[in-house]
Amino acid sequence: MRFYLGLLILSFGVTMAVMVPFIGLLYRWKFTRGRETEEKRKTATKAFYEIRKMHAVKAGVPTGGGIPVAAIVAVLFSVVYWLVKGELTSGYPLGRELGVIIFTFLGFGLLGFYDDLIKIFGFAKTGFFGLRMRHKFIIQWLLGFGVGALMYWGLGMDIVNMPLTGSYLDLGWLAVPLYAFLIVGFANAFDFTDGLDGLSGGLLMICLLAFWVIAATELDQVLMLFISLWLGGLIAYLYFNIYPARIMLGNVGGLAFGATLAVVGLLSGKMIALMVIGGVFIAEGLSSGLQLFSKRFMKKRIFPIAPLHHWLQLIGWEEPKIVARAWLLGMVLAIFGVWLAVL
Repeated sequence: MRFYLGLLILSFGVTMAVMVPFIGLLYRWKFTRGRETEEKRKTATKAFYEIRKMHAVKAGVPTGGGIPVAAIVAVLFSVVYWLVKGELTSGYPLGRELGVIIFTFLGFGLLGFYDDLIKIFGFAKTGFFGLRMRHKFIIQWLLGFGVGALMYWGLGMDIVNMPLTGSYLDLGWLAVPLYAFLIVGFANAFDFTDGLDGLSGGLLMICLLAFWVIAATELDQVLMLFISLWLGGLIAYLYFNIYPARIMLGNVGGLAFGATLAVVGLLSGKMIALMVIGGVFIAEGLSSGLQLFSKRFMKKRIFPIAPLHHWLQLIGWEEPKIVARAWLLGMVLAIFGVWLAVL
């Protein structure tokens, strides 16, 4: 455990050292959250307009905090893995497990980076390599099926552990679409949750601590190594992201972190525990998904505004209060999920 704690400290230190000049660079490049336009004000609902007024102070805050975290963690993970791979143990082929994690982390991260570039620099208006939302959603599914295929054919994963009963459910090839669904679902749920200072990052930290415990009980040292490095980078980012935020995650982290959280849960062999530990993300994602479905097919809104954290703001909850209580709920769910996983 001393080795993994050392890796966490290493990742934290490197990310902290990089983050301050990186924030300055984002300011110089104007890679920042945009201000409300007159066009958006005219088309916004009353609830949406109220939320935008609350968040007006965030205009000009740099976005893209996921870029250094993802890059540093990916590089450190690859280097440390190469140095100590002869001493690592796992239930999967080591190189293939590394490939699944890195492919997910960087694949979804690059898609999110593209999305950030299009939105922040206004390339969507000029038609500069613009993709519609449905095209990006299709790419997410292609990435999700790619990761699912790697886990099924590369790692031999096709079994779901059923807690409390001690039994297993053999999915066969159906594991591939199920894994893809969870990966894409968590990618978008995490992205929806990333709307308040410290909300998504703090919840992710809690989830990773839970899966760190689970990975230790399963003796999956590759997963422990990755989680250690990811936690270190994430904590450094959170230092600058808690209220009032000096930097925001952006879609790089929004998509990459959510998708990789799902992969971490699946690699631990505890799919049910993943659903419990990530319960706050699922609730946020479901609220947004139901809202989008209702607007598209029923031509009305189920909620005044979605996701849930915006609705709580609308009824008068202050931002730090929402975040703190979400963290507390995440802790309770994480403890329950770990309890289910280690039974």
